[in-house]
Amino acid sequence: MLKPILPDPDSLSLQQLVAQMIVVRTTGHLFDHEIAYPQWEANQEQLAHYITDLGVGGVILLGGSGAEVALRCQALQAMADIPLLMAADIEEGVGQRFSGATWFPPPMALGEIARTDLSLAKTYAYQFGQCTACEAMAIGLNWVLAPVVDVNNNPVNPVINVRAFGETPEIVAELTQSFIEGAQEYPVLTTAKHFPGHGDTSIDSHLSLPVIDHDLSRLDRVELLPFKGAIFTGAGKAVDSVMTAHICLIALDKQYPATLSKAILTGLLRQDLGFDGLIVTDAMVMGAITETYGPYEAAVLAVEAGADVIMMPADAEGCIQAICEAVRVGRIDEDQIRASVERIWRAKYKVSGPLGTGPSCHNWEPAEPVTQVQQLAQPETLGLARSILKASSRRGGAEFRPKGPGQNVILVDDVLNCRYLSRTAPAITEPMGWDYGLTLLDSRLSQLPRTGLPTLVQLFVRDNPFRRGEPVVQLARKYLEMLAGDLQAVVVYGSPYLLERLSLTDDVPWVFSYGQMSMAQTLALTTLMGEAVAVRAVDQSFTD
Repeated sequence: MLKPILPDPDSLSLQQLVAQMIVVRTTGHLFDHEIAYPQWEANQEQLAHYITDLGVGGVILLGGSGAEVALRCQALQAMADIPLLMAADIEEGVGQRFSGATWFPPPMALGEIARTDLSLAKTYAYQFGQCTACEAMAIGLNWVLAPVVDVNNNPVNPVINVRAFGETPEIVAELTQSFIEGAQEYPVLTTAKHFPGHGDTSIDSHLSLPVIDHDLSRLDRVELLPFKGAIFTGAGKAVDSVMTAHICLIALDKQYPATLSKAILTGLLRQDLGFDGLIVTDAMVMGAITETYGPYEAAVLAVEAGADVIMMPADAEGCIQAICEAVRVGRIDEDQIRASVERIWRAKYKVSGPLGTGPSCHNWEPAEPVTQVQQLAQPETLGLARSILKASSRRGGAEFRPKGPGQNVILVDDVLNCRYLSRTAPAITEPMGWDYGLTLLDSRLSQLPRTGLPTLVQLFVRDNPFRRGEPVVQLARKYLEMLAGDLQAVVVYGSPYLLERLSLTDDVPWVFSYGQMSMAQTLALTTLMGEAVAVRAVDQSFTD
């Protein structure tokens, strides 16, 4: 039985029904002048139009602090006649997108732990899901766009990479099921992505369309296995939504990418796999779609294919009109629209109550949302993030004995867009205590810094959508060769694939961490300095 806050779908016009299938994007910041991506993020006036006039079904947020997002969600829900789905891409915990909350290492850190202790990795994955859902609810979010269930079996994958839980279908299936079960201790929606599998690609679908030519037997054995597990978890807690991949899967559809393919969304996902939750598109502004299709035709094709939710259309109002017109001319059956809205209603019913659902969090539509931010970054949650970082880190090479004065050279992809390197970041401040001066570089460097000083190199590098870490790796390899005997130690934060490409010799002390945040920096440098700290303490004891 639906909650009274949700109207009978029969009481809504076709345009109102279609609008419920649209999710628009905005910033988590409170003020328009803080919008970072104006081409994608609606301002206050646009949002008011989308929510109040058009009646869109949901909003995806990016950026800002947890406290800001709590206020933001409250204000947006107050605008809406029908409660909104409030979504965020929080694959690494709420702190990945919203400051003040807990920022976990990327999911592949759990895959690293699973190599030697699957049981511990599953426990961590379950707790990771719990903490992510709890902190999401604490700031008014009710739709977690995670977990990534892609199998990252291609080391040069530029878009999935460490966002995946592992490189084998069995490990990914085990860990993502545990994450989903943990998250579903709370009334939030979970999302398995990117169907039918984006792991074995070498092209970023944010920029252009990847093509996969695996046969059906291989797809069933590798790519589809984690999705099957997410849809039918052993605990009976099936994933709430499945996000599509903007990839061309030749074995199933030679003409359309998965997001626009009826054979893949309706045939494979809905009929063959029996999934009856929400099918949601990946962002429709991504290059894999826009370089071939206009915004309106793409939206119509996605709905024709079986999508229930259109995520981030370039023109929300125009897409609503285009889908309505497709219904009027008989291209889309109105019953299909109603079936999608019924699924959306079931999702909204789940996240709207009852009040107090969940072990410790409040409801997603609370009377006092600001007070809930006190639940962010609690000691237990921070402790979990620290445990995952420690258990997944690596150390190799010789012992590190700092020989100051020296230099601390930090290489990053983009120094202008680097959340984890404030002036108080441990990667900057800790080496100062060893008498190592700072040199900060990024991939746009035209001239490498001087050699001749004992040098610690810290490399922050991982592949991210829209940009690759390759330029930083090439720069680092060149610089490490130049340093030769001056190289004292290397710390790599981010991607194990890029660590391997550095080809570090056994005489060079090194530490690797999946995380890049301050907590990861402290743990990595402590690990690097372990023996040196002990030796220094002994030496000090003789002089006291």
